[in-house]
Amino acid sequence: MNVVDSSGWIEYLQGTHRADFFASAIEDRAHLLVPSIALFEVHRILSRSVDADLVNRCLDVMRLGRVLDFTDARAIAAAEIAARHKLAMADAAMYAMAQEFEATFWTQDVDYQGLEGVRYRPKPSA
Repeated sequence: MNVVDSSGWIEYLQGTHRADFFASAIEDRAHLLVPSIALFEVHRILSRSVDADLVNRCLDVMRLGRVLDFTDARAIAAAEIAARHKLAMADAAMYAMAQEFEATFWTQDVDYQGLEGVRYRPKPSA
């Protein structure tokens, strides 16, 4: 199973030079888990620069995976992970869901570097 963080989805959906790193996880729809909070973050970021119709089409691509709701049990698991690893709420929620399903977590966010089950590739320095 795979979970791709929001920045990975943005790279993929915008077809950047970093999209290839995330493509195998995203295109393996049978093993793709999509935290609902990733839909929120992708919508929030994409809607700043593209029209609503394109944003909705991007979200439809994300929905081809299994969308995971942010339940009360998942909120508590995320809170525990946030405290343990000093992660922000959305980051902790997505990582907690990956841990719940023993999924590989794909990211370019340095906050996850070295955590169990993480496939990390750093962003190139600016």
